[in-house]
This record gives sequence, structure tokens and C-alpha cells, in this order.
Amino acid sequence: MSEYNTTDFTSPSTFILLGIPGLEAAHVWISIPFCTMYIIAIFGNFIILFIVKREPSLHGPMYYFLCMLAVTDLVLSTSILPKTLSIFWFNSREINFSACFTQMYFIHSFLVMESGILVAMALDRYVAICNPLRYSTTLTNILVAKIGLAVVLRGSTIVLPYLLLARQWPYCRTNIIPHTHCEQIFSNCVNGELPTTWIL
Repeated sequence: MSEYNTTDFTSPSTFILLGIPGLEAAHVWISIPFCTMYIIAIFGNFIILFIVKREPSLHGPMYYFLCMLAVTDLVLSTSILPKTLSIFWFNSREINFSACFTQMYFIHSFLVMESGILVAMALDRYVAICNPLRYSTTLTNILVAKIGLAVVLRGSTIVLPYLLLARQWPYCRTNIIPHTHCEQIFSNCVNGELPTTWIL
């Protein structure tokens, strides 16, 4: 059995996403709340962006950070849910090797960006509460842009080495992923060890 598990699957061209294992018969019903939340997320975040752009009184640091958070939420939901819904509705389980890495990159990098934006929003509220008279001179548009750039650079570079190294790892004997997306597909396959739930 151990020899069977350690066979290298070195260069898969595609992975198979199972969706939610054990609930395949209910995938259509499970897709309804997923689709509803995706539509709400898309419209809600676009409304935030539209209102902040149209209303000059909202052109301030707090609302800029809120717009950054809306954009990260849009990218995160769009990088996961379309493929998840295609699995649920059309049984489209295959995902290309490169597409899987791209999806993982977007998920992890934008999660890191989201945490950075939340820290920036906390800093914004700290300055507004502790130094309200110096708020506009402390958090200028230039400083907000620099903070936003730092958050984006941190998020996009901190995940990159992990993915570049992961492309060179030997993979397990199977290309089946018991998830709806490619978030943590390689963590259990290092050193050729495969969880027993993945064994066909």
C-alpha cells in the first residue's frame, strides 16, 4: 500500500475537482445559496464602488480603503465561485494545471491583501479617534495610495515563492482533489504521502 501511495505523479496536465465529496446528489441544491451569495457579493461591492465614485463627500481615506476591500472581495469571490458553480451545475470537474496554480495564487494573495487592508482601516480609525484634528493632514491621499501600494505588493509577492516551489514538487499518484477549488491541494502530497481518503 505504501509503495502504491508514493508513486510520483510528476506532471499532471489537469486536476479533477470533486466538489463536495459525498454530497454529489445535492450539488444542484447546494449551488442555490452559493449562487445567491455570489450575486449579492457582486452587486453589493459594485454598488459600494459606484457610490464612492459618484459622491465627492466620500472621497476620503476610510472610503478609499472600503473600495480596496470591495475590490479584493470581488476578486476572491470571482476566483472561486464560477468554477464551483460549474462543478455543481454542469459537472465540469477538470481544471488545467496552470489554471489551478493561478486560482491558488489569486486566493492566497488576495487573502493577504484583504488582511493588510483591514489593518490599514484600523489605522485609519485609530487616527480618526485619537487625533481627529490632524486626521486630514496625517492621512493624505498620497499616504493612502502608498499604503494601498504596499498592501498590493505584499500580497502579490508573499505567496509567489510558495507557488514557484510548488510547481517543482513531485505530485502524488492521483490528480483528484476532494474540494471545489485549488486552495490547499499540495500540502498533503509532499514527500509522496497521500491521505487514505484520496486513495481510489
